[in-house]
Amino acid sequence: MKEEEEKTVLEQVFGSSSSDESDSSDGYSDGEREWDSISEVKGLWLCSNFLSPRRQSHILASIQSQNWFPSPSVNQAMRFGLQHLPSWAPPLAHSIRRSIRRQAHNPPPFPPHLLHREPLFDQMIANVYQPGEGICAHVDLLRFDDGIAILSLESDCVMHFTNASLSVPVLLTPGSLILMSGEARYRWKHEINRSPEFQIWQGRHLTQSKRTSITLRKLSPSTP
Repeated sequence: MKEEEEKTVLEQVFGSSSSDESDSSDGYSDGEREWDSISEVKGLWLCSNFLSPRRQSHILASIQSQNWFPSPSVNQAMRFGLQHLPSWAPPLAHSIRRSIRRQAHNPPPFPPHLLHREPLFDQMIANVYQPGEGICAHVDLLRFDDGIAILSLESDCVMHFTNASLSVPVLLTPGSLILMSGEARYRWKHEINRSPEFQIWQGRHLTQSKRTSITLRKLSPSTP
């Protein structure tokens, strides 16, 4: 029964294996995914429409059914190793890889040596942020390899990328996905300050609600 439930979730989120790859039943397909390079930050790419609202809802429903966040005091869940990832994570990684391969950008959103590694990701962290909660400026730990993906769900927010002389705001909408590699991964800090004065986009104050983020990473080969 559990296997059937997992299969149902996967088909709801990513489509059945027998269906057309475009899976346009909800008005959304791989062909409509547009990747934008954030020119100020080398190695930073944004896909604003990576997951449709329907597919976002099914991932969130899966998280809720597994009771990752049983109380407000629990706001983080981590999984290490491919065998311990939730059932929807490997298909999500496959969808990321397939979407990048279909792009004509030069350079591509992920360089070839990252895009072709196996597995693409083997570690996941999910975080829940209540209105006003964010994360301080940081570079991800070096125990994780180059090439990181962050899926944003539920609430709009502005993420800032900073170095010694520059701060670059990036709008993350529900269903958007960012990729960080190279300089974006190692030389720029990223943060989300949800104080009202930092959550402004094109002169408009963003309405804040609960936000969930899914970060996919690959453990460094040197990690014990």
